[in-house]
Amino acid sequence: MAKDTTVKLTEGSPLRLILGFALPMLTGMIFQQMYNLVDTIIVGRTLGDSALAAVGSTGAINFFINGFCIGICSGFAIPVAQRFGAESYDSMRKFVGNAVVLSTILSIVITVFVSIFCYQILELMNTPSDIIDLAYSYISIIFLGIPVTFLYNITAGVIRSLGDSKTPTYFLMMAAAINIVLDIVFILVLGMSVNGPALATVISQFIAGVTCLIYMKKKFPILKMKKTDYKLGRHHCAVLLGMGIPFGLQYSITAIGSVVLQTAVNGLGTVAVASMTAGSRVSMFVVCPFDALGGTMATYSGQNVGAKNIPRVKKGTWTAQLLGTIYSVIIFIVLYFFGRDMLHLFTTTPQVVEQAMKLLLLNAATYTLLAGVNIFRFSIQGMGFSTFAILAGVMEMIARVLVAFTLVPMIGFDGAIWASPVAWLFAVLFLVPGFYYCCNKLDKKFSHEAYHLR
Repeated sequence: MAKDTTVKLTEGSPLRLILGFALPMLTGMIFQQMYNLVDTIIVGRTLGDSALAAVGSTGAINFFINGFCIGICSGFAIPVAQRFGAESYDSMRKFVGNAVVLSTILSIVITVFVSIFCYQILELMNTPSDIIDLAYSYISIIFLGIPVTFLYNITAGVIRSLGDSKTPTYFLMMAAAINIVLDIVFILVLGMSVNGPALATVISQFIAGVTCLIYMKKKFPILKMKKTDYKLGRHHCAVLLGMGIPFGLQYSITAIGSVVLQTAVNGLGTVAVASMTAGSRVSMFVVCPFDALGGTMATYSGQNVGAKNIPRVKKGTWTAQLLGTIYSVIIFIVLYFFGRDMLHLFTTTPQVVEQAMKLLLLNAATYTLLAGVNIFRFSIQGMGFSTFAILAGVMEMIARVLVAFTLVPMIGFDGAIWASPVAWLFAVLFLVPGFYYCCNKLDKKFSHEAYHLR
């Protein structure tokens, strides 16, 4: 019989459990960002600043579409974590089966839609004419890989919901290595342009998704599925979509602000786009711990809500925030002294490096806010209040749009670098009170249920 590798996050030290769950996730995210960095380094140093800007100009729309897909999968995993925490395994398997079917349908619909309108979207974003064709070559391949994005994220999400954050990391590390090799082959050996790293990304993620699927079927006896589990049920679909769509919209609404900001930066020219790209790539790498803490808190909160232990949710959330704040101080110091060296991996153009450095340092000075955004938002989502995530995303969107329409026209690139800090501040001011509102609401619900069971 296969060994059960599930892990309960409902008992034991929150600090130990959060670190134990987050560190494997962090390792996987670092490797994922490493192959994103390799893409960018090879493109920037081999194909030039125009190719670098072309790839970077698609970042916001990539986040908008693929973020929506990843958000849906993350939302689908929450009912699984809650039913696992409540030890309601039959219902849990039904949620897994319905999530698989819904993911398949949504991936096909989204792929067809964005593939048709991809070039028009780039035009609407004011992508510079000298890089729009390169940008289209890159992002069109990424979008054709949307079903692969669903495959990896839904399988990895289910595995993490059962308390195993290590296995998806191992497969992601393997995929990262494959991606790096394919980058070298496609660009340096076969002479492909920006479509090379895009193709490498899709292929490597496909391998990660397939290996997660095989592992999930072989190593989790608790997931021994029946055909009836895959039959769509009204209740299960409603719960999954009620979690997944708001989760996805939260990513996309946040990304709308990024799209508007990217459009404003695109209007500043190729140098500004390249600066934003280089700075964002380094920033994406160093903020991985915040993403890992966020993902951890979704599962942690989900399981503990299933166990009806709200005080434990509060304790774990503030433990995670303390960890995020400590890391924020450390990474600011690192970037202050070594940020330029990191940026030189992508480009040696002095103006690009200096502008990107401004972005890095301002963001790093406010990373404790970003930690709060991820930790409190994902805790709220794990508790089952997806609507709050959308509202937090709206706050971020408003902030970025305000910066794009006010500061960027006034002071150019120096205005654009304020977008993320202002967005994080807006979101945190909403999320922290919202978190306590959700906790109090669940406390009353569970107390009412306990009273009627007497």
